[in-house]
Amino acid sequence: MRGNMLLVAAIACAGPLAGGAAQTATPQPVRLVPFEVVEQAIPRPLTDTPGNVERGRRLALNRSKGNCVTCHELPLRADFQGNLGPPLAGVADRYAPGELRLRIVDSKLINPESNMPSYYRVEGLNRVRRDWAGRPMLEPQEVEDILAFLLTLR
Repeated sequence: MRGNMLLVAAIACAGPLAGGAAQTATPQPVRLVPFEVVEQAIPRPLTDTPGNVERGRRLALNRSKGNCVTCHELPLRADFQGNLGPPLAGVADRYAPGELRLRIVDSKLINPESNMPSYYRVEGLNRVRRDWAGRPMLEPQEVEDILAFLLTLR
């Protein structure tokens, strides 16, 4: 795929609940931010706002959102750290920012057999929890925040 550019854009259907939990809302179409994959990287940020390191650290530890710590060992204190994925200490020395961004967005574009979830993809997924159907696990700014945190891990 070297030298080739792949434009990836997706449309998701998602809608917040309007009012109480007993009500259901009609899904509203939401466009995912289009991104371009160039030589196994997403070189351009998904947002105009730079990522925030502290928010990214919190997301990496948040078991309901980024949840990086479930599969990866991080160089910080956490109640449990996984070993399914590679350790993240030194990850910023091993990968360029665009390469890390692609791994967060959709690592299956690099390795279709990857166990890592596709955090910014909504189509072609299997066994998605009903409350997550049609929406990405991370918002574009959250991708950039986690990336900012990972870039501190040298």
